[in-house]
Amino acid sequence: MTTPSGTDARDTELAAQYEAYPYPERDPRDEAKRLLIGSPSHLREIDYWVFGARRARHQPLKALVAGCGTGDGAIMLAVQMARANRPGEVVCVDRSRHALDIAQARAKARALSNIRFIEGSITDLERLDLGLFDYIDCCGVLHHLPDPDAALKGLEAHLAPGGGMGLMVYAPYGRTGVYMIQEALEQLTPFSEPPATRLDVAKRVMRHLPVTAWLRENGNFGDHLSGGNAGLYDLLLNPRDRAYDIGAFLDLIDRAGLESSCLMEPARYDPEFFLPDPKLRARVEGLDWREKAKVAECLTGNMATHVAYVVRKGERVTPPDYMAADTVPIMREIPGSELAKHIGPDGILPFSFGTLVVPVPLPQQARSILPLIDGERTLGDIAACMAERGLSENRFHKTWSKMFPILERLNRVLLRPPA
Repeated sequence: MTTPSGTDARDTELAAQYEAYPYPERDPRDEAKRLLIGSPSHLREIDYWVFGARRARHQPLKALVAGCGTGDGAIMLAVQMARANRPGEVVCVDRSRHALDIAQARAKARALSNIRFIEGSITDLERLDLGLFDYIDCCGVLHHLPDPDAALKGLEAHLAPGGGMGLMVYAPYGRTGVYMIQEALEQLTPFSEPPATRLDVAKRVMRHLPVTAWLRENGNFGDHLSGGNAGLYDLLLNPRDRAYDIGAFLDLIDRAGLESSCLMEPARYDPEFFLPDPKLRARVEGLDWREKAKVAECLTGNMATHVAYVVRKGERVTPPDYMAADTVPIMREIPGSELAKHIGPDGILPFSFGTLVVPVPLPQQARSILPLIDGERTLGDIAACMAERGLSENRFHKTWSKMFPILERLNRVLLRPPA
């Protein structure tokens, strides 16, 4: 385990935690059964939200996973690149040897040749001399560091021209109850005690947690509470655990010379999606996007994290015209035929923003159009298919003009970059 620059006592304890209990807890044998999917660092999201669906797929993608842990994001991206025959490499940096060993075993189980692992701290990238990257993932790391601002600026310095990042930090309101238990445990089992001792105390507290504890009412932590020793330790015993409301997160991004190209999912940060009252919507329309995001976070109360794709200030790429006949829509993950099954006869798609399910109205024809989106057909091809089924070109384009912006903001339908 290497010793990074800019450490303090809590950072030393953090390093001990992740060496004892690498997070998230993963078994390499599970790679034969499933691929974990999420945001950030989904390849199709990177193509669209970072590069605006304009970066050619044949162009090699050099990616850095800064603080890879046991490898969820790194494995996902490397697998997706391999499956799509995309050239490039995923470089994984973490200071926990134990975590890297698990991530490396997962990569070996999948016979991945486009990924490599380096033991080291993301705050020491200059010393590691890894060069510049087209894309950098820093997921669940910044909020644990002694100086998040310096760390993010250091990552920005390693972005290649036109590159971007995927970031995730904790958010306060969706973590209601967590910090109360953390504070109690800091008194019951100080950071100076061995990780195994602290974990034993935490388990005892959870067995006897009063029914009035706010954590009992919070349904956002199934992955931590059912994630074995590593999950419980990371949730309740982490020696440094900041939370950023959306304003503070955007300020952090801004101070690093970056700007958000997408908050994930975009619709989650727009109160219009869960405030059907016309008078309230009229008030929402008068807000700028940052103010809307603040209102959404405060009203929903269930955002436990914030995920953003970011680029350097002034370098945000505008995607192609989604109404152009030669543009190619692509499903982010769920096949169009599967998504269509969830749309009711009334055109309503029940959509989950975490634990909040919101009814999203779509044009009636969406159920017929979605199965035609295969990542190969152009919009013109899809229009021709629908014309054979009796939907005129004019009606198709009216439908698509309403349908795509909604599904794009839900991060379900994106555009494919050129070959």
